[in-house]
Amino acid sequence: MALNVRVIAPDKAVWDDAAEELILPSTTGQLGILTGHAPLLTALDVGVMRVRAGKDWLAIALMGGFAEVEDNQVTVLVNGAERGDQIDRTTAQKEFDAAKAELNAVKADDRSAKIQAEQRVKRMRARLQAAGGMVAI
Repeated sequence: MALNVRVIAPDKAVWDDAAEELILPSTTGQLGILTGHAPLLTALDVGVMRVRAGKDWLAIALMGGFAEVEDNQVTVLVNGAERGDQIDRTTAQKEFDAAKAELNAVKADDRSAKIQAEQRVKRMRARLQAAGGMVAI
């Protein structure tokens, strides 16, 4: 028996297929889901969800949202999502580097700009990681 996984963003369904396993970026850490998992509702952080369908793993960059698990049905509702195999790694690396530079350029006393820049870095990091890029901490 497999999990039926649906990843739904406001503009499209990013994934709607069977999977054997998935790893979610919950707000409390990585959360693994296998068939027979107990019912669960969790908030998702910006990060990478990994789905194993057959022998292959697929990475999906999630931009925060919620996931519900019940009776081997996993519904992931997110603010935005992008499959890693559809992200250009070189472009994602440039966007991540630009976001880090933007964060470093923010004045220490500008809290609002710092929070926005930190969120942009998180989003660009998730995209880069989903594309298979390495991120130095």
